[in-house]
Amino acid sequence: MDTIDSNILRHLQRDGRVTNLQLAERVGLSPSACLRRVQALEAAGVIKGYRAVLDRAQLGAGLTIFVMVGLAGQLKRDALAFERAMAEAPEVLECHNITGSVEFLLRVEVSDLAAYKHFHSDVLGTLSQVSSITSHVCLGSSKDLRA
Repeated sequence: MDTIDSNILRHLQRDGRVTNLQLAERVGLSPSACLRRVQALEAAGVIKGYRAVLDRAQLGAGLTIFVMVGLAGQLKRDALAFERAMAEAPEVLECHNITGSVEFLLRVEVSDLAAYKHFHSDVLGTLSQVSSITSHVCLGSSKDLRA
């Protein structure tokens, strides 16, 4: 990967719907050379896909909560069972296995505090693997490049 590939990736992250012609102009390549590079980045797995960035508030999920979850056991089966449960929970948009005082960090998006209370009690609160839950309500995001 060189500086041109990095530039291509930067532009695609900002606007995944940019046409190949526009992208080629922005990175200083011919359209055919640009297309070959994008296809090579896709084939190499550097570009995993393209997504729409949604306005979660307009979809009724305007409350973001970061949840730190500690597990009761340190066995692999405990972590796998927890990950499976989080994969099934529609409120959980991200589940990260982390280092530190807890094992997992979740990004949870719900409509309001009542919906979060339901998730907290009826989803996390029913899992035998969970020993601690610490919730951090997001007040705003000044930078968010996820897509």
